[in-house]
Amino acid sequence: MEKITIYCENDTKEYIFERGATLKEVRDTIFPQGGAFLAALVDNMLKELEYEVLASSSVRFIGYEHPDGRRTYVRSLCFVLQNAVSKMFPDKVLAIDYSLPSGLYCELREQKSHPDGRPEIFFLTDEAIASIKEKMDDMVAADLPFHKTKMTFEQASPYYEKKHQNEKIRLMKSLGRYSYSTYILDGQVDTFYGPLVPSTGCLTTFNLCGFNDGFCLQYPMLGQSDKVEKMKRQSKIATALKSHSDWCALMGIQGVGTLNDVVKHSRMTELVNLCEALHERKYAEIANKIYERRSEVKIVFIAGPSSSGKTSSSKRLAIQCRILGLNPKVIELDNYFVDRERTPKDEQGNYDFESLYAMDLDFLGKQLNQLLEGKEIEIPKFNFKEGKRSFEGNFMKLEEKDILIMEGIHALNPAMIPNVDNSRVFRVYASALTSLSIDENNNISTSDNRLLRRIIRDNRTRGIVPEETIIRWSSVRRGENRNIFPFQENADAVFNSAHLFELPVLKYYAEPLLRQIAPNSPAYPEATRLLKFLGYIATPSRDDIEVIPPTSIMREFIGGQTL
Repeated sequence: MEKITIYCENDTKEYIFERGATLKEVRDTIFPQGGAFLAALVDNMLKELEYEVLASSSVRFIGYEHPDGRRTYVRSLCFVLQNAVSKMFPDKVLAIDYSLPSGLYCELREQKSHPDGRPEIFFLTDEAIASIKEKMDDMVAADLPFHKTKMTFEQASPYYEKKHQNEKIRLMKSLGRYSYSTYILDGQVDTFYGPLVPSTGCLTTFNLCGFNDGFCLQYPMLGQSDKVEKMKRQSKIATALKSHSDWCALMGIQGVGTLNDVVKHSRMTELVNLCEALHERKYAEIANKIYERRSEVKIVFIAGPSSSGKTSSSKRLAIQCRILGLNPKVIELDNYFVDRERTPKDEQGNYDFESLYAMDLDFLGKQLNQLLEGKEIEIPKFNFKEGKRSFEGNFMKLEEKDILIMEGIHALNPAMIPNVDNSRVFRVYASALTSLSIDENNNISTSDNRLLRRIIRDNRTRGIVPEETIIRWSSVRRGENRNIFPFQENADAVFNSAHLFELPVLKYYAEPLLRQIAPNSPAYPEATRLLKFLGYIATPSRDDIEVIPPTSIMREFIGGQTL
């Protein structure tokens, strides 16, 4: 047999194997004592452990703490859930709908929808949910293998028809490929858009917990993979996600396959107009809430994670407030940074500009209280190059109809203004909370949606290459988990900035940028994953892009905004 050399990045050693050895065989040989490895990067390409290595390669085995390892675990867990539900409720449809702070929100649905298009929910009792969990436990204990194969549409579609997965069939039809990668588990066939673990025995940590009309599939915590994520019943975020999911159904677009049909049949203009009208209505509803409290509210804070459209939202909300007779004024929270020498540092000794204490909280609170008392203040200007605050004669006073709008990552944290009367403040949380799914059992990450937005905007407005944006993203996400997400429920209103039409638009701009990343770049695996995801989405025409109005939140990222 022909021999190949495998360089293992985990222990920085070279090994000789026979050509065609599987990654699982390589793993078990190099790490005979075991290791919680779920997948591997082969020459910077993500592969399942069933993959046969045919040439000398560099291999890095990854576990749950790696983002791709975590996704591999969750995908596999979703297949076990799908398998259990199909056996216990063969006449129902499992929908793995969207991400929650504690896991994935799932529903069992009837085959027929409401007359308005919304799905008819099959409500599960706690006992039924426990029975599904027990069935999944049995499958994990049996350590059943996952097998990957190729099937044509004609071969695969009967399996999906049997499980009533109409969105999966629509997607395959819209792609028009000769064959598709499919996975087999205990006689059931399904499609998952990325590697799975070798067998169900790897999936020892998970839970099912009743949530709203369905249940939450909980998976391991980062850093404590033997425990599931704690259940966080954040009703405001869950309501926004559910609302968007219902709206997708009302529009008749619950999966990428249906969205592809819209693009291919030149119906983008209609969809863009409907989405923009929905946004305008939501801005107006929030402005009405502010107006109803105008006798007390004088400050509006807007917070949200990266690339959620906070800047556009603050401007469009200001327009809606003006329509009602209010006079919005804007102050940038970035002007309240402490001088550079007082900036806290992170664990690596770098300045932590995302820390709450990178802001001069005492000075901010003092100026806000002065404004609320009817006094005039001089607004500071922060010089980021010099790292110092200055004053340039910019004075402000809040008159009777004036309202102050400020946006920043800490705006929902009560510790930012502990000495300001909360009854005078209205807080808005903005984020791209997409509920659109690839198909019935493959949801779309809201984080991926925002990352694509940021890649496009960073490159267009700051000249930052996509590679750098991707490499920085994990740090951005850590900051969001620390500074933003814990305070989401403090919002008086939630604005969902996701657009049902935006994935084709993001593909149009992001795909050529992602293709620039070299195979030896540390960002290459993530770029490859995003390109694979975008490969399932139809590409719009330039005319489709042109119909997006200049006031759209999408224009904040792709350019051409007039706000």
